[in-house]
Amino acid sequence: MNFNKKLLWALPAMVVVALSSCKKDDPDIPNEEELITTVELTLTPTGSGPDVVFNFQDLDGDGGNAPTINEPASIMANHDYSASIRFLNEAENPAENITEEVDEEGNEHQIFYQFSAGLNATSAYADADANGNPIGLNTELVTGDASTGTMTITLRHEPDKTAAGVSGGDITNAGGETDIEVTFNVTIQ
Repeated sequence: MNFNKKLLWALPAMVVVALSSCKKDDPDIPNEEELITTVELTLTPTGSGPDVVFNFQDLDGDGGNAPTINEPASIMANHDYSASIRFLNEAENPAENITEEVDEEGNEHQIFYQFSAGLNATSAYADADANGNPIGLNTELVTGDASTGTMTITLRHEPDKTAAGVSGGDITNAGGETDIEVTFNVTIQ
C-alpha cells in the first residue's frame, strides 16, 4: 500500500519533468506550421519601367472570408524581370515576416513558379541554400510574346531538392508539404 501512495505522489512529478524536457528544437517534434496570410511578388524590370506587384492577402487564413488578390493589368512582353517574393503573417501585430524564416531555413524550403499552358513566361532561380540548391525567394522571370494565363506560386516545406527536375523548378517529384499556394491571373502585353 505504501508503494502505491509513493507512486501516486511521484507520478505528477514525472509528468512535469517529461514535459519540461521537450524542446521546440527537438527533431522528434514535427515542424509547427506558420500562418501565412500574405504573399507579395514584386517584379522589377531590367532596364526601365516601374515595379509590378502581385499581392495575395487572406487575413483569416483558410476558410472564412475570401482572399483579396491584387494583380497588375499587365506585364511587358519580351522582357526580363528580377522577381522577389515576401511571405507575411499579418494576423499578428506587428506583422511577422515569414520570408526571413524561409531564407534562414533555405535547406528546408523551395518556392515553385508554374505557368499555365499558353502563358509565354519562364522563371529561373537566382538564389540558393547552403547546399547549392534553389530556394526561390529571388528569381528571374522572362516574358515572351503577348499572352494570358495563370502563374501559380507554391511554397513547399521539406521538398526533396535532389529529386528529378526539382532543382529546375518542376514540382512533380518535390514531395514535402505545401505551406501556401496562390494563383495569379497574368496578362503579358
